[in-house]
Amino acid sequence: MDNLLKEMGKRISTRRKELRLTQEELAEKAGVTSQTISTAETGVKALRPWNIVKLCETLEISADYLLFGKVSDMDLGIMMKNISGLPSEQYRYLESIVNSFLAAVKVVNNSKDDSKTDQTQ
Repeated sequence: MDNLLKEMGKRISTRRKELRLTQEELAEKAGVTSQTISTAETGVKALRPWNIVKLCETLEISADYLLFGKVSDMDLGIMMKNISGLPSEQYRYLESIVNSFLAAVKVVNNSKDDSKTDQTQ
């Protein structure tokens, strides 16, 4: 249970920082106390169900992602909603960034696969 809370806390903290929010700002937006955010991020105390819902809405993530680290269709929908509002020039720029990222990840994954093959031979 402790590990689950710590992993959830890391996901909250990471997402909060991605959104460039302080713990206090996140607490205010989510309608919880900054103590709730602090104890959640450190994995000291479990969140109440309604606070999980508030945080997911505020952080624009699914409960699946918050609880288990799994990207769900809801997460993809949130991302698509955000992307669909971009002007076409910004959309194409984002597309270029994503394609470059995917190409880099593919190279890294292929390198890992090659090194695993080398180790098993």
